[in-house]
Amino acid sequence: MLRIRNLRKTFTLHTIDGRTVVSLDGVDLDVAAGEHVALAGPSGAGKSSLLRCVYRSYLPDAGSVSLDGVELTTLPDRAMARLRGRELGYVSQFLSAPPRTGPLEVVAASARRRGLDRDAAREAAAVALRAVGLEEALWDVDCGVLSGGERQRINLAAGTVAPPRLLLLDEPVSALDPANRELALSRIAGLAASGVAVLAVFHDAEAISRLATRVVELTAGRVIRTGPALEVAS
Repeated sequence: MLRIRNLRKTFTLHTIDGRTVVSLDGVDLDVAAGEHVALAGPSGAGKSSLLRCVYRSYLPDAGSVSLDGVELTTLPDRAMARLRGRELGYVSQFLSAPPRTGPLEVVAASARRRGLDRDAAREAAAVALRAVGLEEALWDVDCGVLSGGERQRINLAAGTVAPPRLLLLDEPVSALDPANRELALSRIAGLAASGVAVLAVFHDAEAISRLATRVVELTAGRVIRTGPALEVAS
């Protein structure tokens, strides 16, 4: 499903000498339908940059990212926006929601972009919000006034509603208490049965061991090791 070849990304720093930092240095990676691949490695290894290059919020300097044979690095902006809406889910640590918009509408909007009509989208949004344990009394409250953990659960509900073919996760449970973390991990674990491919970053060995079918370890923008979760995440 997802095929990444020789992916390279550098950043130019705003310094007097304009030095560059290498974030990704020739990454190759495949993710199949129904597979959960976790990215491991120290801070600055390139894990989040890899996710953002797949989602194309970062344009790589070189290399290829294809989803079912569609090359994402050169896809026109409008076509990429449509593909994101229908085929890609991206869940970061932080929710970006329009002002004065409640959780139900945020998640329903994501479901509509994935092809559901208005009524079906609201029903799917309600199911997703219940699955991550967000109290119904909060569904019409402005997301901007909710806690970090509540916003993180809304983000996960929006990313997983009417599940996409490929889900990108960047520390999706970092702000959650144990009970809500369990709900969130159960929600993510259930995606494999729907054939969803997952590429995820967790700084949590227990979550990696529980969810991942394979772990890819990065250091300094390079893949240094790949294998079963119990071998690589330990």
